[in-house]
Amino acid sequence: MPAVIDRVEAIPLRIPLKPDLPGAALWGAPIEAADSLLVKITTSDGVVGWGEAFGLYGTGLAEQALKELVAPLCLGRDATDIPALMDHVQRRLHVFGRGGAITYALSAVDIALWDIAGKRAGVPIAMLLSAGHRPRSLPCYASLACYTDPDRVRAAVRRVVDDGFGAIKLHESGLPAMQAAREEAGPGIALIVDAGCAWSLTQAQGVAADLLALDLMFLEEPLWPPENFGGLAELRRSTGLPVSSGENVGTVLEFERLLEAGAVDFVQPSPAKMGGVTELRKVFPLAAAHGVPVMTHSFYDGPGLLAAIQATAALGGAEGMVEWRWFDQQASIYGDALATTDGRIPVPDGPGLGVDPDPEVIGAYRC
Repeated sequence: MPAVIDRVEAIPLRIPLKPDLPGAALWGAPIEAADSLLVKITTSDGVVGWGEAFGLYGTGLAEQALKELVAPLCLGRDATDIPALMDHVQRRLHVFGRGGAITYALSAVDIALWDIAGKRAGVPIAMLLSAGHRPRSLPCYASLACYTDPDRVRAAVRRVVDDGFGAIKLHESGLPAMQAAREEAGPGIALIVDAGCAWSLTQAQGVAADLLALDLMFLEEPLWPPENFGGLAELRRSTGLPVSSGENVGTVLEFERLLEAGAVDFVQPSPAKMGGVTELRKVFPLAAAHGVPVMTHSFYDGPGLLAAIQATAALGGAEGMVEWRWFDQQASIYGDALATTDGRIPVPDGPGLGVDPDPEVIGAYRC
């Protein structure tokens, strides 16, 4: 039975970080709390779905885009035909660009509608995406904030290794911080570095020997600008460094160009940035055709994370890993319902995304 979208609600959250590991930052800006933008959709038959828009410092922009542009185009429309609705909204709003805050807001709506679709069918989203075998849990890596100072980096790395993680991502562009992480982690821990588009091709080639000595699993977004696909391909060719990219790629067509350029060893679509589950699911077969594993970007804690988990469980194959944002916050959006154990994260088997946000956490940290 068709159901229409009756209500679209933006729910911004701010959850403080615990104070016992000071110095957290993201590319030079100190952070004391994690901001999230959840989106709650209610249909005419009373089904509720949850989505998430990428935000960080731009959470307010995504919220404004949702309220002023995206939500009005969704209200009253059929919630059961997700591709048609997404196409409708994208065509109406493409003049404002095919990425950024508008696409983040649309991503949240799409994720929420997939949550509703799974709930109406009584199955997790992974079953809607694939009828094949789905793992009960997935390997994940601890994705840290930027700590810059080698001693603070060591402290953070020690915490996550002691928590049982076998893989760690740094958000660092300084070699001393990276080297401190490798020394503290030891050779048995997989190390990933997100350089945050820090270097030109020549600069990256100049530090390649030092990076190779770190034995990285992959180097994420090393070059500015991030759409320099030819430069990424040349960096791989000339240095042998394993390279990843994709969180700032906004459309499937751009992913096709990225892959055709031979730019990456791992491709990183971001469900809360590129259009939700509808667009994310298209990247997996495209990447497989190029022999490149998908390593979803999920540097968030809510429905966007669950969308990445459900899609990876259904489509990711044996090489799929999940990014777990390790901010050591005072609370989790899902309370005790979602947690990692020994470097693995469960694939929730409830309908839709598998679990709903904890209403007590929303009540306490809504801003």
